[in-house]
Amino acid sequence: MTFRQFAFHNVFRNKRLYVAYFLSSMFTVMVFFTFLNFAFHPELSGEEMNSSVLQGMSVAGGIIYVFSFFFILYSMSSFLQSRKREFGVLMVQGMSNNQIRWMVFLENMVIGFFATGIGIALGLVFSKAILLIAENILVLDGSLNFYFPTRALIVTFISFMILFFFISIFVTFVLRTNKLVKLIKGDKIGKSEPKASIWLTILAVLLVGSGYAIALYVEGVAVVLALFPVVALVTVGTYFLFTQLNVYVVRKLKSSNRLFWKKTNMLLFSDLSYRMKDNARSFFMVAIISTVAFSAIGTLVGLNSYLTSGLKSAHPISFVYTPKDDNTEIKKIEQTLDEYDLTYDKAEIVLNYYNQNEDSILITTAETYNAFARLIGEKEIELQDDQVTVVEQNTVNMLVPQDNLENTYITLEDGTNANVNKSLLGIAKPDVLPEVMHYYIVGEGIYNRLPSSEYKQNVIGWQVSDGEKDKLIAAGQKVSKDFPGVMAVDFIVHDVNKMWSPIMFVGLFIGIVFFVSAGSFLYFRLYTDLDDDKQKFMAISKIGLTTKEMNGVISKQITLLFFAPIVVALIHGAVALTALSHMFGYNLFIESAIVLGSFFVIQVVYFIIVRYFYTNQVKLAVK
Repeated sequence: MTFRQFAFHNVFRNKRLYVAYFLSSMFTVMVFFTFLNFAFHPELSGEEMNSSVLQGMSVAGGIIYVFSFFFILYSMSSFLQSRKREFGVLMVQGMSNNQIRWMVFLENMVIGFFATGIGIALGLVFSKAILLIAENILVLDGSLNFYFPTRALIVTFISFMILFFFISIFVTFVLRTNKLVKLIKGDKIGKSEPKASIWLTILAVLLVGSGYAIALYVEGVAVVLALFPVVALVTVGTYFLFTQLNVYVVRKLKSSNRLFWKKTNMLLFSDLSYRMKDNARSFFMVAIISTVAFSAIGTLVGLNSYLTSGLKSAHPISFVYTPKDDNTEIKKIEQTLDEYDLTYDKAEIVLNYYNQNEDSILITTAETYNAFARLIGEKEIELQDDQVTVVEQNTVNMLVPQDNLENTYITLEDGTNANVNKSLLGIAKPDVLPEVMHYYIVGEGIYNRLPSSEYKQNVIGWQVSDGEKDKLIAAGQKVSKDFPGVMAVDFIVHDVNKMWSPIMFVGLFIGIVFFVSAGSFLYFRLYTDLDDDKQKFMAISKIGLTTKEMNGVISKQITLLFFAPIVVALIHGAVALTALSHMFGYNLFIESAIVLGSFFVIQVVYFIIVRYFYTNQVKLAVK
């Protein structure tokens, strides 16, 4: 048998050892190919996407490729860590360091070739499903029909063969085989019990806590200014949290005799501090990567909700128009609505603007407000002759917030002031009238004492009560084109969705890649200790440990190791999304709960699968 044949057979005869690295590589190839399959679709190469979106997709493809390089590199390094004893045995048989490096290079290229081929094949199998999902997410005039992605196939194959080639060279260049004794003994070499500094433990709490406090305290544009210091504080704090705080907490739990000696807790805590310390960097990496995924996807979902639902709530009337002197345009607009079989209610009001403290401010009556309130089904208001209330701007408009409006007043024609009635604050909604700044609603007596208005606007609103969604959007498109002054909110929301949905899809794609990769990091770290767990439970089972007790210990241990970084990432993500909602002044609780809850459910499913196979491996060894 030649040396090349030895390396080739080594891969196929030891499937259990190589399968984790192979599957992670194959998954990475499949994800990249699926993305290119979507990006190179003929329907998306024309006018459906503008150049900026296509450039964004190119950048996203580059991000996935670069991340794939580091992910496969990490997978390879974890894979080699578990082969220390194998390298030691080969060196005893007479293999040199250069031969081991050459063997690793050949093995990696074999795995890379088959992972690339099978990853592309699986990508082809699931390509139609991905295109259907993309078609439902994207707002397209056409459909994403299945096509044979020749370009995506060629680019993926060449890109990943180059990637595996450079990773193979890099790994063989940095591979260190250590001394033979260390390789043979592997992890049997004793370790001193991990220690944690109380000062670094306190520092971890202070850094994370201060980062959270700043993120939750600031509002508006200050959130952007606080972004970099908050990220720095939380990142450093997270590192100390896993390297110091986790170890400190485990040691404190071990010192509690009541807890330590209860049932099988001794087995759970005996080497938990070692594992926490050994896996600290992996936990830190997983927590940060998962936080980035949560925050990125949460931000995209939040922005999508802000741009669509927020826009719709800020402008609830289907069509709003400020007409010119003649009424011909109004008749043409209504003819268009009739052509598309839309049933609507109509209201016409006059808005007067007055000079108040050198600003043009809208001041109107309850009757004018109620005309549009009835149109959208909002509660009507009543004011006495001498009453004044102020309506704050809708925060969705992202204008400068107005502070202390309850202490403001309006100046009447005789020079006297009419103060805002604080008891009336909040009775009127800011999104009823088409006004982006704050405005006043006054009683008839106050309104009649105002000076002459600076200017006025006639505003007509049509609220569609019955009609198909597609027809409503089509009517909005025609009306907006023929009469540029018309505000057709449903068509605007459709246009925003059409522009935003490709960005949303690509962002979700990248976020999912990051999240699944983070879960794979945990998988590799867990399986690195599989052989040690087998030996430990084989020994303990001989002195009376039952299968049920063993399952309980393994489940608790895997749960702690698996969910420690994920829970931290979920908390980080929740704080980040809360800060985002403070910046926009728009409640993102539902969107945040959906994103974080979905990822948590995915992680639970992933945990159940990993726990099942891990437990079975240990059971087989014990039997």
